Amino acid sequence: MGTKAIKRVLLIAYHFPPVAGSSGVLRTLKFVRYLPEFGWQPSVLTVHPRAYERLSDSQLAQVPKDVPVVRAFALDAARHMALAGRYPRCFALPDRWVSWLLGAIPAGLKMIRQQRPSILWSTYPMPTAHLVGLLLHRLTGLPWIADCRDSMLDDVYPADPLKRRIHAWIERRVIRSAIRVVFTTPGTLRMYAERYPEVPKDHWVLIANGYDEEDFCKYFEMTAVADSSSGKLTLLHSGLVDPVDRDPRHFLAALSRLKRSEDIKPQGLRVVFRASGLDDELRSWIHALEIDDIVEVAPPLPYHEALAEMREATALLLLQGACCNHQIPAKLYEYLKVGRPIIGLTDVEGDSAALLRELAADTILPLDDEAAIVAALPDILMKLQAGCLPIAADEAVALHSRRSRTAELAQLLDQVVLGAGSPENMK
Repeated sequence: MGTKAIKRVLLIAYHFPPVAGSSGVLRTLKFVRYLPEFGWQPSVLTVHPRAYERLSDSQLAQVPKDVPVVRAFALDAARHMALAGRYPRCFALPDRWVSWLLGAIPAGLKMIRQQRPSILWSTYPMPTAHLVGLLLHRLTGLPWIADCRDSMLDDVYPADPLKRRIHAWIERRVIRSAIRVVFTTPGTLRMYAERYPEVPKDHWVLIANGYDEEDFCKYFEMTAVADSSSGKLTLLHSGLVDPVDRDPRHFLAALSRLKRSEDIKPQGLRVVFRASGLDDELRSWIHALEIDDIVEVAPPLPYHEALAEMREATALLLLQGACCNHQIPAKLYEYLKVGRPIIGLTDVEGDSAALLRELAADTILPLDDEAAIVAALPDILMKLQAGCLPIAADEAVALHSRRSRTAELAQLLDQVVLGAGSPENMK
């Protein structure tokens, strides 16, 4: 009997271990780990580690030893091409790692000759990754799936006019050249279906983010579930904040008002912002509002320690502005798996709020409404103290595992390789 042919896919991703500080690395990493279970052998084309601003070895061991990983030449324009802090703008369009093209195209062609993949897959949020996918597709004729994840272009991003034009140019070529375009949320998929009404509906695919069971099991055994009966409640925000998409200032102002009115007391509440990426600004806002005795700004932790801290928190904070209604942060799936109550400071019309409502974990407050937060937070804290704030059911959360998402990707790869046509002729 003949042996079954190995199905191979070349994954093109900027974020891959040993990059540190990005939840985006997990999408590619977990696909790489689980695709062989579904009949697909992956290989990875990524950047040389010098391109990363921060490195961590904590996830390198999760890369299977039999998966070829090529780390092609790439530089960060801001660090490697700058003189006195300035560098030519052309070295940073569409992003600061566009030099990756110089290494990725020859490296990718060599990988294709040696490994004979059936299909290419590239993933955002670095536009250069899609340029690599596009050029390798054009040079080899291999079908290409573009994992856009979130929107490349929306009402406010990119704000710079030149960068916006370049993003729009790349987006149009991605849509017209890729055989399928993948998004992580229903809102983004709808946005693109409306933006490109001439494109067939089956061109758009939803493969959401998720959590990985392996990352949680042994740490759950080692970590106690938070006990709110001890008196002091801990609210944790784990991850980036910023003044636009995840602006904490209305929440901080609400805490200040509640402290002044003595509706909350420092001895009863601790709020932690872990790995905010905005530590200095956060500290200045906290100090100005005189809530240093309630709010703590904490440095990053290794991934598994961060998961353990989530488990120990009384409740987890999600911050997301209405401008990101079509996105669901990857962190939210980890929050759900941790099994702690979630306080969603987000717009009720957004995809994150919809997911929380779907899983009956719907404690939702508007991120940008200080008065609403002031009115609702004391009651939420009382419910936390009593242990009666809703938590998503385990069986519902289980549907959002990374292994399940990889099964969806494998099914898509099978569909494409088994005879889907190319959309190159779309206008």
